[in-house]
Amino acid sequence: MEKIELKATVQTNLSWAVFRFNLPIGPTSPMAFKSIDEAQNAPLVQQLFYLPFVKSVRLDSDSIQVERFDILEWEDVLEEVKEQLENYLNEGGNILESSYKKTVPVTVYAESTPNPAVMKFVANKSLVNQPLEFKTSNQSKPSPLAKELFLFDFVKEVFLDANYISITKTEGEQWEDHVMEIREFIRSFLASGKIILEQENLEKGNKNKEEKAQKFYSPIEAEIIAILDEYVKPAVASDGGNIQFDSYDEEEKSVRVLLQGACSGCPSSTITLKSGIETMLKDMLPSKVETVIAIND
Repeated sequence: MEKIELKATVQTNLSWAVFRFNLPIGPTSPMAFKSIDEAQNAPLVQQLFYLPFVKSVRLDSDSIQVERFDILEWEDVLEEVKEQLENYLNEGGNILESSYKKTVPVTVYAESTPNPAVMKFVANKSLVNQPLEFKTSNQSKPSPLAKELFLFDFVKEVFLDANYISITKTEGEQWEDHVMEIREFIRSFLASGKIILEQENLEKGNKNKEEKAQKFYSPIEAEIIAILDEYVKPAVASDGGNIQFDSYDEEEKSVRVLLQGACSGCPSSTITLKSGIETMLKDMLPSKVETVIAIND
């Protein structure tokens, strides 16, 4: 059997570390764990919760992602955790118990985001394989789940990605009045086996986006996209949002991006753009990028 090796990286927000397997040995659907009790049928995750600095864990087919408490820095323990995981796996330790793989009850938990208008609802199963944003009920036709969410009069926008849904509320409403209701609605919807996304309707409405995705990118544009995908997207996804490359102006040395989900309209998005994304692109692509600008869809 091929030896299991891990590649360890720290996400830009520094709270999450990603340990990527060289083999697809994890579950086919993403799973999230907030405590050792939730991981009683996931021995590998339990091992991590024995570490005092582990706050939460996410597990999918090719990686395990670990969030830390602010009691230490990842640079102090990253290699040690990587080595412990490799030893555990190569000594035959189980990731999940076989009975757990067969029947996994649907669970959904709510998570606040840096945007006070947006709440993130995370499921223990995969929902969609691409980011989808619905600004209005009329746009939600491809997704029965999003369409039903818009029936709640306080729901303003819906964003789906991977295993979570970010919902923007209308002004004047308080999330504490609605979070339990929405969480239970999403859990029941998923547990019932209803269709989340009608691929046929999605494809009909995405012709322009597909044409744009097929456009030729210059070498510098390809570099920018690669940096955003590897270093930025995982961080903003953990906050319930997404970032998409829009365009690059070589003369102005400016990058235009589209912020979605919790990132759209977030009070801290300007700080994130300037002190985070812009600084990173300027450091990694010196003399090629000077500014990063967010646009509206």
